[in-house]
Amino acid sequence: MWRVRREQAVLKILGALVCAGLAVYWWAEGDLRGVILAVPAAVLVGAMGLRDVLAPVRLAADESGITVVHGFAGKRHVPWEAIWDIKVDVRRRWGIRSEMLEIDTGDYLHIFSPHDLGASPTEVAAVLRRRGT
Repeated sequence: MWRVRREQAVLKILGALVCAGLAVYWWAEGDLRGVILAVPAAVLVGAMGLRDVLAPVRLAADESGITVVHGFAGKRHVPWEAIWDIKVDVRRRWGIRSEMLEIDTGDYLHIFSPHDLGASPTEVAAVLRRRGT
C-alpha cells in the first residue's frame, strides 16, 4: 500500500489557511488584486489537501490486482490481467531528475508521482511487476 505522507497533507492545508488569511488581510486593506490571487490559491491548495485527507492511499496491490485512486477521491480495482504495462518515466531537466510511475490498463493511464506514493516509483514498479507475475 502506497500513500501520501501525512506531512504533505498538513502542509497543503496550512498553505490553504495562509492563502485564505492573506485574502482576508488584503480584503481589509482594499487590495483587490491580492484577493484575486489569494482566493483561487486557497481553494486550489485546499482541494489538494482535502484529497490527501480523503484518499491518502493512492495505490494498493493484492493477489487479485491493484486498487488505484480514480477521480478526486474514488477508487477503482484493476485485476492483474487487465494491466498492460507498468513503467517508470524518468526525465532530466535543468539538472533535476524526476520519476513518474505509469500503469497502463488500456482504457486508462494511471500516473503516480513520488509524492503520491511516498516512495520511489522505481521501487514501486519493481514490487508491482513481481506481484503481477
